[in-house]
Amino acid sequence: MTRRRRHTPEQIIRKLAEGNKLLSAGTELNEVCRHLEIAESTWNRWLAQYGGMKANDARRLKELETENARLKKLVAEASSTRRCSRSWLRETFNPEPSPLCRSDAAAAVRGLRASKRAS
Repeated sequence: MTRRRRHTPEQIIRKLAEGNKLLSAGTELNEVCRHLEIAESTWNRWLAQYGGMKANDARRLKELETENARLKKLVAEASSTRRCSRSWLRETFNPEPSPLCRSDAAAAVRGLRASKRAS
């Protein structure tokens, strides 16, 4: 069994360019893939992801993907911290008044409405 190889975006773009030259010369896709030592599914995936890119575009794409992953991690951490803070606040300071307070508040509101009507 062969060891799985990871290609850099620059290597992928180089192989795509070489493969496209071979294809335009009339070579079959399976022969091109054998020459590049990749599977046809890999060729199709690379073509969908890196087709038409230059090496510096691929480098920039990789940088953006790394930055995006870092930002997603920060947002997840902030969201988790916020959720923990909210639950702590809810446990510490119960914003719900007791049923007795609610009935007192309702009576006070009814009294205000009655006094406004009388005026």
